[in-house]
Amino acid sequence: MSTKAIETGTSQLLCEVRDRVAIITLNRPEVRNALGNIITPALRQMIRDRGEDPDVGALVLTGSGTAFCAGGDVKGMGASSKKKETTREQKITRLKEGQRTLTGRLRNLRKPTIAALPGPAAGAGLAIALACDIRIAADSAFISTGYANVGLSGDYGIAWMLTQLVGTARARELMFTADRLEAKECERIGLVNRVTSDAALHEEAFALAKRLANGPRIALEHMKNNLDDALAQPFLTALDREAERLIASAQTGDHKEAVNAFIEKRNPRFTGV
Repeated sequence: MSTKAIETGTSQLLCEVRDRVAIITLNRPEVRNALGNIITPALRQMIRDRGEDPDVGALVLTGSGTAFCAGGDVKGMGASSKKKETTREQKITRLKEGQRTLTGRLRNLRKPTIAALPGPAAGAGLAIALACDIRIAADSAFISTGYANVGLSGDYGIAWMLTQLVGTARARELMFTADRLEAKECERIGLVNRVTSDAALHEEAFALAKRLANGPRIALEHMKNNLDDALAQPFLTALDREAERLIASAQTGDHKEAVNAFIEKRNPRFTGV
């Protein structure tokens, strides 16, 4: 098993690449891994860089200690609200850019992404988890939209992603009330894919990520495109694009290798070509 430490520019964010899996860890356990002026830009950069890294086939996002991410730093919000050097329009422009380069960039990665939740995911932290393809939660994890508790309406695409995952009625309830939802209930309504013991969380998340990272890369990219089309395109448009991508993936070396492996009764060795 090969492991390579990646420099993130700050101790608040950790990253290592192990067996083609980039493990990105939010590392502010004293504030439940809340976002801030140092960790958030580093996270944006790391998502971009590992997304472009040919040696990375999948990403795992997690948090150190007993939390995934508590969202924005509420104390920091109080300090920033006193600043008057920017206009309303400048603030909107900055937030739009910040959103597109965090959850927008995460959703647009053409590699499988997994959020491993050791504990609470709230506010923008929940949005980051929702932007991943798959969520695995520890027994002690829970989620809360959180925004209503601090008088905010929501950001980082949380309303859109919640609605897509659990439907409009449930999404509205979660946004309006900011109620706490335990891991098992999250699994029941489809917010997380599976729940595991606290002790097994990271092992299980890594095992799945490793399996995906070493899978047929081009086919997985096409699958993500197909699944995105399912959210945005009419059926016949999605059907046509699906056909184009199937033919493209059928012409890859990985497809030929999979067929040969099936005939020879062995596991395929995918190379991403």
